[in-house]
Amino acid sequence: MGLKNNRPTVADIRAQKGKRQLTMLYVETPDEAAAAAAAGIDMLSIIAPVWTSEMREAAGDCFVQVGLLYGVLVTLEDYQRAAHAAMQTGADCVYCASSFGTIKALADDGIPVVSHVGLIPSKATWTGGFKAVGKTAQSALDVMRHIEQLEAIGCFGAELEVVPDRVALEISKRTNLVLLGMGAGPYADAQYLFAEDVLGCTAGHKPRHAKTYRNFQAEFDRLQYERIAAFREFKQDVDTGAYPETGHSIAISDTELAAFIEGLEKVRI
Repeated sequence: MGLKNNRPTVADIRAQKGKRQLTMLYVETPDEAAAAAAAGIDMLSIIAPVWTSEMREAAGDCFVQVGLLYGVLVTLEDYQRAAHAAMQTGADCVYCASSFGTIKALADDGIPVVSHVGLIPSKATWTGGFKAVGKTAQSALDVMRHIEQLEAIGCFGAELEVVPDRVALEISKRTNLVLLGMGAGPYADAQYLFAEDVLGCTAGHKPRHAKTYRNFQAEFDRLQYERIAAFREFKQDVDTGAYPETGHSIAISDTELAAFIEGLEKVRI
C-alpha cells in the first residue's frame, strides 16, 4: 500500500475493494485503540467526543473513521467545523448520517465521508425500528437507491447494517463505495464489530451479528468485588485504629517537638 505516516490512505482502502475483507472495530479508549493497532486491525471507528491526539497516537497505523454525532451536531456549520477539527487531529475520514446536503458539502470540501444505509440506529423509526432492512425486494431496492444517492454526492463509503447477506453481495458488486458491514454477511468490504461485543462487556442487548471472543465482564465483576472488599477493609482499619500505622506517619524528634510546643505557648501569649 502507499502509506502516509505508515497509515493507509483513502485510495489504499478503496484499492482493497473486492480483493480482501478489511477488519474494523468501534473503540472507546486509548487502550482499546492501541490493542487494535497491535493486533493488525485495519480500520477503527471512534466518535468525535473521545477523538483526541492521544487516541490518534494510540491508533497507530489504523485507518480511523471519526463519528460526527447526529443530533449533537445540527447545522451544516456544526458538521463542517467538527469534520475539519477531526481531520486536523489526524482522522482519515469522518462518519456522517446527516442530510444529503450536509454530506455533499463535506465531500465537496475534500473530506472523505462515510455514511450509513440499511438499519440506521438514529433513524430506525423510518424502517420499523431496530430490525433487519432489505428483506423484501422493495426494501432492498430502497437500500440500493440510498447507496446510489451517496455515490452521487461524493461519499467514500457507507456502513451497511443488518441487511441480508445476498442483498449485500449484489449491492457490493454494483457500487464503488467501500461497504463497512455490520450484520451484512461475508460480502461487504469490511467486517465491523464493536470492541465491547468482541471483549464480552456489552451492557444490555447484544446484536445477532456480534461475536464474543473474551469474557471481560467476568473480570470486571471480579475487580469490582475486590474493589469493594478493599474499601471495606480500609474503613474497618480506620474504625479500629489499625490505620494509619507508625510507618504511615511522619516522625519528629522529641527535641523539635518540645521546641515547637514551647513556641506555640509563646504565640498564645
